[in-house]
Amino acid sequence: MHTAPRRVALVTGAATGIGRATALDLARHGYDVALADLPGVSVEEVANHADAAGARMLPVELDLRNLASIEACIATAAAELGGLDVLVNNAGTTLRGPAVEIDWDDWDRLMAVNLKGQYFMATRFARWCMAQKRPGAIVSTASTHGFTGIAQQSVYGISKGGIIQMTRMLAVEWAREGIRVNAVAPATVLTPSRSRMLNDPARRQMMLDRLPTGQFPTAEEIAIAIRFLAAPENVSITGHILPVDSGLLAV
Repeated sequence: MHTAPRRVALVTGAATGIGRATALDLARHGYDVALADLPGVSVEEVANHADAAGARMLPVELDLRNLASIEACIATAAAELGGLDVLVNNAGTTLRGPAVEIDWDDWDRLMAVNLKGQYFMATRFARWCMAQKRPGAIVSTASTHGFTGIAQQSVYGISKGGIIQMTRMLAVEWAREGIRVNAVAPATVLTPSRSRMLNDPARRQMMLDRLPTGQFPTAEEIAIAIRFLAAPENVSITGHILPVDSGLLAV
């Protein structure tokens, strides 16, 4: 019986949260996965699931603030795993505080990762695909904060609004190259990076009250949406932002 060859995905921010859930979901569904995260951040716990999933998982260092690191990450993943089919452009950081108290360096630190880093991750992945004359799919992690206003999250929301427009611009530019570009836009997800905020009962309830379903999306739900957008069968889906938001944007 013929078995389809495994596809290869590069997942950034793979050590925890949405990145971890996505890497494991893709591994269970026919992908070998490069697990990219900051130097010094261990992805071994994720990689240890490789045998159970029948997948190869390759830890790769990545610092989105450094172009050489981005290029080395893509080159290493492609060389070690035999190519690349999918980039899950997920790694990011957050910043909370009154807009009038955000300083110049705060802005630069967040944008260097959330927008500039993701942009150059996408363009270098696309450059590799074009050089190989190979189709590819990019799925970035945006946010409902890129669509709606919320206090104390100005710079983060602006960066995610940038990801939304970046997705549209690159999708149009690369459509004839066979490179599809989409994004997911989660509402607040129950991940370790959100645990401190959601441990505050008043804030947790305020966040839940905004969601028509009354429950936060899970990282596993986001992973399923990412896998759908990355699937090679969906050749006509490009330039789309898929909310996974418990109905938030319907209000």
